[in-house]
Amino acid sequence: MKESRRNLVLEIFVAILFLVYMLPFAIILINAAKPTLQVIADPLAFPENPAQFFTNVSRILNDARVAYVPSFMTSVIITVISVALIIVTTSMAAWVLVRTKTKLSMFIFMMYVAAIIIPFQVVMFPIISWFGTIERTLGLANTPFRLLGNYPGIIIAYMGFGSSLSIFLYHGFIKGIPLELEEASTIDGCSNVGTFIRIIFPILKPITITVMILNGMWIWNDFLLPRMMLRGGPRDIQTLPLAVAGFVGQYVRQWDLILSAAILAMIPIIVVFLFLQKHIIKGMVDGSVKG
Repeated sequence: MKESRRNLVLEIFVAILFLVYMLPFAIILINAAKPTLQVIADPLAFPENPAQFFTNVSRILNDARVAYVPSFMTSVIITVISVALIIVTTSMAAWVLVRTKTKLSMFIFMMYVAAIIIPFQVVMFPIISWFGTIERTLGLANTPFRLLGNYPGIIIAYMGFGSSLSIFLYHGFIKGIPLELEEASTIDGCSNVGTFIRIIFPILKPITITVMILNGMWIWNDFLLPRMMLRGGPRDIQTLPLAVAGFVGQYVRQWDLILSAAILAMIPIIVVFLFLQKHIIKGMVDGSVKG
């Protein structure tokens, strides 16, 4: 009897949490299908004309001020390249750290783990200043390889900020892989690189999907780092969060367009998450407790 009562209380608590977390999303959906005046007048009322959402979407896609479509492509480029580089570099680094049984490798790993707790706000101004110094020193300011206001700088920054958690997850997963697999590969004449590519990396599929989604969601939705690093660049180099912010003026906020644009920005990452959530949970658990 006590057990069933405890389960009932837990289910009610989880249901309340679900409603609390879903309420903002529901409000966005409701108000994305209204004109701005209705959003301001009664944000909790259901839309009178749901087709207004498609009108809002059409206005967004044709608004030259925010360049929504180029911003979408910019977000895709930055997210895909950054996540791919994070996966390649951190999986190899974690494998080396796991298989190298020295005090130095353990120290390096602990430094990566310690870096997880450092908030971005602490280092954002030093990293902007540092990138600017590198640009001036190497003469990159007026070249396609400039770091600020361009792709290379923000991709390098995302690689740095995403490496700590990724190495931590890979490290825990790799410790559960039997060393005998690598020894057998070496006996068969496979090099270290070949062993990693042919033996280790395919086994890392669950944790790789986890790393891909966690970093992809963060990079896709990030506002502050692109705001800091893409400022001063070409007009078409801005990410989706910056494009959505383009509908917020000094005196006017176009809430219908802001909310509709936010939904368009959320759809790709939600679809990917729903398809891969099983692998995400498995990878998180394995990467946390193995070894």
